[in-house]
Amino acid sequence: MTRTTNARLAGFSFLFYIAVGILSMVLFSRATGGEGVTAKLASIAQHATDVRVTIVLTLLMSFSAFALAISLWALTRDQDPDLAMFALVCRVGEGLAGGVSGSLGLLWLATATGSHAPGAVAKEALGAFLLWGRGGGSAAIFFAVGSTIFCWLLLRGRMLPAWLAWLGLISSALLVVALPLDLVGAIPGAVVGYLWIPMAAFEIPLGVLLLARGLPLPAKVRAA
Repeated sequence: MTRTTNARLAGFSFLFYIAVGILSMVLFSRATGGEGVTAKLASIAQHATDVRVTIVLTLLMSFSAFALAISLWALTRDQDPDLAMFALVCRVGEGLAGGVSGSLGLLWLATATGSHAPGAVAKEALGAFLLWGRGGGSAAIFFAVGSTIFCWLLLRGRMLPAWLAWLGLISSALLVVALPLDLVGAIPGAVVGYLWIPMAAFEIPLGVLLLARGLPLPAKVRAA
């Protein structure tokens, strides 16, 4: 693909990823309303369609991560091919880890009947594990590391306005530090929630910029 095509693919994927992610969170939050495992499983059974849509949206997000991995690698490899490849692997890891969703297991657990349905105690334990015990932050950690490296390459290559590149680099680096701490319970989850705000403030204008203007070659290549 040409550089312009890769830039447009990356811009579309950024915006699509964000829109689908927000819709997925809204639907899943509505489907898992209630206090406690039993109430949440009952709510999932009542909102089975929402959960099925969430599963499809999660898969779409994974493919968006793959598209971003390939297109951003193509746009930054002239700056540093090794770092660009490492960032690509991280974003692919994000897509793979994020695509392994517990939503399908929760849907089965909430709607299972007959001889194949688990007992009340097993249902409670499995539900708690699928809701809170699966370590779903690993996909976000892969994202943060990959995003930090790509932002560093964009900054070094002077391919973006300096303020936007610095915003992306700082936002990504903060997540690299905070997400593992959140995964082991060392910091409140609310802190991480606030750190996603500057990340969104970076990715949305970046997506629009890539769609509208594309991305120039790194400065050292332009100079050569």
